[in-house]
Amino acid sequence: MSDRLDLLAIGEVMAELRRDDDENSGFQVGFAGDTFNTAVYCARALGEDRSVGYFTRVGTDPLSQDLITMAKQHGLDGSYIARDSDHLIGIYAVSTDATGERSFSYWRENSAARQLFTHDESVSALPDARITYLSGITLAIISDPARRRLMDHLAAQSSSGETLVAFDSNYRPRLWQDQATARKVLSDMWDIADIALPSIDDEMELFGETTEQAVIARFAKKSWKSCAIKRGVKGPVSLTLSPKNVPDFPPAKKVVDTTAAGDSFNAGYLAAYLQGADEADCLSGGHALASMVVGGRGAIISES
Repeated sequence: MSDRLDLLAIGEVMAELRRDDDENSGFQVGFAGDTFNTAVYCARALGEDRSVGYFTRVGTDPLSQDLITMAKQHGLDGSYIARDSDHLIGIYAVSTDATGERSFSYWRENSAARQLFTHDESVSALPDARITYLSGITLAIISDPARRRLMDHLAAQSSSGETLVAFDSNYRPRLWQDQATARKVLSDMWDIADIALPSIDDEMELFGETTEQAVIARFAKKSWKSCAIKRGVKGPVSLTLSPKNVPDFPPAKKVVDTTAAGDSFNAGYLAAYLQGADEADCLSGGHALASMVVGGRGAIISES
């Protein structure tokens, strides 16, 4: 195996307290986070002959240790998970009703991951990878100086041509100080990214566009290495594939929990891309994986 990672994902992973529609069932403990979910599913799709790393900070508490153990069990390279003795891992609770819809509560304001890229040397610690992947949540939770350090580093990576930068805006208003800041930061990040994996609803909410076509037209102004705009059950739109070559996107056989639908699409898409698949197969791979994941409970479903 090469020392160079196939995929490096950057972001926050949290302890997940999950309760399903039975309010008397109590909570189960797991771990999840948007880029972490993508990393886990991508590692599964790629298999043991490929390498996926995760870059974050966690605490020295027992939950953080369990997360590191779990990451390794899922085939991730945990060498880039730093320990912070002054901060803890973030926590969120999620309840899912009988239709698969979710409600969340978060305890992440002082999490260790929010200290990412506080110093210049933390950016230089990012390992070499064929694709570096992050989301708008990654950018939202860190300070403005840290955000600029990271984005400058990613811009240099992209310009070098040695690493592709993949991005999903994953806009969550409550994580940003205001919409104007989010719009500016995420617009700048789209200028840097090589591979675009946005969700149509996020983009419409952030940029105030009233139609899907307006979003598609905005993304079409840039030349991407690859671009797939997610539209939920309707299937993705590709800007690098002619309409006649777009595959069919059959609906999921059952929908139990939509928690990681977009994250798992990104994983299936990027795994196929890393394996040299054409755009149609990348789209199909992402859609198929997402369709399977929404049929199980939790952000990360069992492999069985």
